[in-house]
Amino acid sequence: MNEERLLRRYQALMGAVPQSVWVMSPGGVVTLLSGGGIAEKLWTPGTDTSWMDAVHPKDRDWFQRAWRRATQQRSSLDTIVRVRLDGAVDRFRHVKIIAAPVIDEDGEVEFVGTATDAEEHWRARMREKLLARMAAVPAARDLSEAFLTTAAAVVPELADAVAIFRLVDGVEAGVRPADAPAATSPERVGLAPGLPSMPPLDADFVLGPVAQRAIESQEARLLVFPPDGPPGEGLSDVSVRWLREAGATGVALLPVVVDGRTVALATIATCRGNPPPDEADLSLLRDVFQQMSGPLRRTMELQSIRGKALALQQSFLTAPPSIDGLTITALYHPADSAAEVGGDWYDAVRLSADALALSIGDIAGHDLDAAMAMGRVNSILRGLAYDSGPAASPAVTLSRLDRIVQALDSPSMVTAVHAVVLRRRTYGGWHIALSNAGHPPPLLIPADAPSRYLHGLTAPDPPLCVTDDLTRTTLRADLHAGDILVLYTDGLVETPDTDIGDNLQRLRTRADALARRNLPMPSVIRGLLPPLHHRRDDIAIIALQARPDS
Repeated sequence: MNEERLLRRYQALMGAVPQSVWVMSPGGVVTLLSGGGIAEKLWTPGTDTSWMDAVHPKDRDWFQRAWRRATQQRSSLDTIVRVRLDGAVDRFRHVKIIAAPVIDEDGEVEFVGTATDAEEHWRARMREKLLARMAAVPAARDLSEAFLTTAAAVVPELADAVAIFRLVDGVEAGVRPADAPAATSPERVGLAPGLPSMPPLDADFVLGPVAQRAIESQEARLLVFPPDGPPGEGLSDVSVRWLREAGATGVALLPVVVDGRTVALATIATCRGNPPPDEADLSLLRDVFQQMSGPLRRTMELQSIRGKALALQQSFLTAPPSIDGLTITALYHPADSAAEVGGDWYDAVRLSADALALSIGDIAGHDLDAAMAMGRVNSILRGLAYDSGPAASPAVTLSRLDRIVQALDSPSMVTAVHAVVLRRRTYGGWHIALSNAGHPPPLLIPADAPSRYLHGLTAPDPPLCVTDDLTRTTLRADLHAGDILVLYTDGLVETPDTDIGDNLQRLRTRADALARRNLPMPSVIRGLLPPLHHRRDDIAIIALQARPDS
């Protein structure tokens, strides 16, 4: 009688708590002891169905390993796993599973445990985790980087694939006509392992009508596909082909809105039998992408500044003049960064039929202010060079420039090389006179000898805007037929965590290798550029070669 009373009390207690209590064989067959609750919706007790069949496909591998380890080691299990509700094909809940082994007198083991609905707890923790990850993201160097960061946050935890289509012009809410498709630029995507790669999209790619409506309405849309895959209507043909190949079960379309303007459309897909996103997933995804509005806004502002600085800088970087007997090549590569534009310049001024002034320089700073300062300094030096004429000393010209720039209280520091190149009528070739104000040394690549740097016996003169009273020096060299003189900015030879001396030596070695191939001078100059992934700063180069007929 006492045992029956204790059993009734135990059952009453189990019925009063929110957990379901169950017992499970090592093979995974569940018998419900008490409680009902979430467990009644997860498994049907008394059947031979293993609970692994109800576990979410994405969780099945790791959960099987955890359960196998618990049964082999006869240890406890405490975890949260997604499990399909009984009778619902694609409806899953996060459930907290706690299980402990019980060993009988014969040494046989079974597990007794609890199952508690943990959906709200999991979503709150996931939201905190993702939003914290996104809050730590600074303004990216470009929009592609910002979107990739977002894609990495949701793949594979919330989705199997993320593709982001950036709107080329943006869309003001309610402004674009319904029949005018938004121009898009596809970004790189985040893909879970095992999925097919996204097909390349040409410039004429247009999103399907469902995506266009999401962009225009600025409202998220959820598409759940039938078992045979996405239908042919509503989506672009390219998208449908890829979604079918990937075994997509659903897609969430989220417009990315910044300051009332749709700047992109994020498409988030679940694939390979994984259940499609539901309204709760859509809400969480919406929160994640909305969190990106701050970094995206800053990135777009930086891109706007960079565009203005680049346009201003390009307006000052005019094409070199034509001089008989000389081939002149100039190029400029901005840093691969949103704001790092503005400090470098080159210039060439024809002083007479037989004389050329050549300059290159770098303004401290990388922003719109640096671009504006570069324009002022470059214009002043150009005017001084033309006014001084072919007979002027480059050292004197730089000294005059230094005094003017300091008087104008413009940039904090300027490095520059200024050279005057004169034709030698009697002996042939050209004579070079140059002065270096704290700039990397010019490189001379002779046609019949190893390359060398043009520098004096001591260090170069200090940069401009450093000291008031300074006598600057002039260096001299000759340029024979086929020789190349290269003036460049420090982005060509300076990279973080490297030695400038080693980099200068590598530049000489590369120049010698290119010269031995008898390439045209423009090809030689392009060959001096480091690989794209090594470029951390602006690079400006202006070079000239004495032609054999000079």
